[in-house]
Amino acid sequence: MKPSLTLLITLILWAVLAAPSANAARVKDLAQLHGVRNNQLLGYGLITGLNGTGDDMKKSVFTLQAVYNMMTRNGITINPDNINDIKLKNVAAVMVTALLPPFAKSGSTIDIQVSSMGDSKSLAGGTLLMTPLIGPDGKTYAVAQGSLSTGSFAFGGKAAQVQKNHPTVGSISGGAIIERSIAGGVGAGGKLEYQLRDADFTTAANMAEVINKRFGPGTAFPDPSGTVKMAIPSQFKEDVVDFIAAVEVLDVETDSSARVVVNERTGTIVMGKDVRLATVAVSHGNLSLIIREDAGVSQPNPLSEGQTVVVPQTQATVIEDTGQLVLLDMKKGVSIGEIANALNAIGATPRDLIAIFQAIKASGSLHGDLIII
Repeated sequence: MKPSLTLLITLILWAVLAAPSANAARVKDLAQLHGVRNNQLLGYGLITGLNGTGDDMKKSVFTLQAVYNMMTRNGITINPDNINDIKLKNVAAVMVTALLPPFAKSGSTIDIQVSSMGDSKSLAGGTLLMTPLIGPDGKTYAVAQGSLSTGSFAFGGKAAQVQKNHPTVGSISGGAIIERSIAGGVGAGGKLEYQLRDADFTTAANMAEVINKRFGPGTAFPDPSGTVKMAIPSQFKEDVVDFIAAVEVLDVETDSSARVVVNERTGTIVMGKDVRLATVAVSHGNLSLIIREDAGVSQPNPLSEGQTVVVPQTQATVIEDTGQLVLLDMKKGVSIGEIANALNAIGATPRDLIAIFQAIKASGSLHGDLIII
């Protein structure tokens, strides 16, 4: 054998052996570090500069009250008895939402989403006035302000209207400045805890095994199926970030229960790779009921005193396709493709297959979960 051919075969074998399994995934894709998460922020503000598409002040009283409070804070004196005389068309009350990412520092910016609260027709072209964003604890963590982008429009009159996308919802990229950061305690006490996004005993055990092979026995253990706890090795006590980075790139063999997910509204069927069917016989037939109604005319005899009337005529026809009994002989280790071919042999549509899967599950021949959404 030539040296070049030998080298090529060696490289191919090495690539095959070194390649991760098709069921393997990184730790960072399977689990998240406990305590490292986003925090939701909420604020109430005003959008100004609208082209006559703002809230109706007679219907949206809260918008009128917010405008009055804003003017009062800015030194504009208005008689409270005359507040109902304020007529504005270019202002809309909105709710502002945002996610405060973990380890965010004061002075950095985050994106915000803005949605109308009143009866505003469109927020396109508006500007959000300074709006405090408050966390669940009642403290202000960011302040939002800026020009709104809706990516939509809405024009028309009483007879017709043209609209693209949703004009009462928009966003501002980098529209909020963080004023308060949240302290994080990652690695406190020399321990870390990962939460699996999909709790599974096998995956948790595999994850702990992979970590122990990399950093030594006793480093990680599953507790319970949805959590993997680990002790930070002594060599990483002063550098927790490097330890987390090394853990999150490890490949773990994943596992999950067999599932068939069906959506009755769209006729969509999704089967997992571990779905198994026991040997079962399925008979499928279609029943069609066609009802047709025509209008007939009843004409009286000549020289009689009768009247010409319309008489409805109804015809009902029942068409039933010949059902066929198909044996689905499923052996251990059968693939999804073989299951699909066996079910397609019945000649059923996707919506018919949903009913078939429900019947197979009821018969006890479907080894897995049937989830209907």
